Amino acid sequence: MELDMKQLALAVKAIAEEKNLPEETVQEIVEQSLAAAYRRDYGDREQEVRVTMNLNNGEVDAYISKEVVKDVEDERFEINLTEAQAVRKNAKIGETVELHEKVESFGRVAAQTAKQVILQRLREAEREIVMAEYQDKIGTVINGIVGRVETNIVRIELGKAQGIMPKSEQIQGERYFPGQRLKVFLKDVERGFRGPQLVVSRGHPEFIEWLFRSEVPEMENGAVEIKDLAREAGVRTKIAVHSTVPGVDPVGTFVGGHGTRVNAVVSEIGEQEKIDIVVWDENSEQYIINALSPTNVTKVKIDEKAKKATVVVPEDQLSIAIGKSGQNVRLASKLTGYEIDITAEGEEGKKKPAVKSAEEKTPAAAPKLKKKEQLESSLLEAIEEHGVEEKTEPAKEAEKQMKNKQV
Repeated sequence: MELDMKQLALAVKAIAEEKNLPEETVQEIVEQSLAAAYRRDYGDREQEVRVTMNLNNGEVDAYISKEVVKDVEDERFEINLTEAQAVRKNAKIGETVELHEKVESFGRVAAQTAKQVILQRLREAEREIVMAEYQDKIGTVINGIVGRVETNIVRIELGKAQGIMPKSEQIQGERYFPGQRLKVFLKDVERGFRGPQLVVSRGHPEFIEWLFRSEVPEMENGAVEIKDLAREAGVRTKIAVHSTVPGVDPVGTFVGGHGTRVNAVVSEIGEQEKIDIVVWDENSEQYIINALSPTNVTKVKIDEKAKKATVVVPEDQLSIAIGKSGQNVRLASKLTGYEIDITAEGEEGKKKPAVKSAEEKTPAAAPKLKKKEQLESSLLEAIEEHGVEEKTEPAKEAEKQMKNKQV
């Protein structure tokens, strides 16, 4: 089966459209494959051959490079000066000239070689296009459709490429199913064996920032900004916001009228994840107080060298400050960059402020427990002593009365 040149020329445009590749790129790939086919049918694998194709009529021209030498030893790679000057008048020894040959057809094996090279080069070109396109989108949010759900990976179809979302990048408790439309954060693009591998995430902290960016237009002109962000995906997120324009309420801007803006973000990530929006402050003490919201803080002591802060709160606010499983204080620490210790009022300076010592719990005068034999012995002694004290005087009186009756 010979290679149909005219049909191949017409197919270049169709391939370019189908693969979404530039027509020049596809033509270059086809010409490289035809050069490989030419070396197989008419020349040598080591020869340097350039092939051009006319896309209008399918004509193929081959150009074989040869070195100009005084005495030819290998005709496949060398040409003498006289023949070289017939091709190019100013040719000199040591230079290279191209010999033109018209190619009418290729044999069956050469045709198969050309097709294999075309398919391989097209895949490579497609991968490079995808790499270049998505490389610029790293750190942004893109739309995708769930293709397949596996044990630890969710595969996302992103149009020209496929993304993978590992377990560590998923939102805790979120369920995925094939055909589901999702917004994902493009974390990285890796060059894999089967082409570009796109790593996407819904649990990344920057995913929240990008969702707010689409809901808060004031972020585009710089009127408000997100200074810090701490997140435990699927559980809770804390955002520190700041306004660069006097009189603009940063928290209110991000919350939106009747909570429309923050609710739009929550609807995308799931209502199981709570979002706290606090005001960023350049004063570290005030920033820590804001970060621990909604806790009422009494006092803050900061050790700047150790980046530690001791926060004193009313006793009834202790559980609120710490939060469920310690998430409130943990996220506040991530947000502010300080290791935060929560202490109840009146318990400052103690090693275990929230727990009383054993001495405080047990009264000082409480007797130590005795063994059963010791208890019985002590009880008998007490009864005997008590009996002697009570019966001493009455016994004497009774003895007198008995003596009087006997007399």
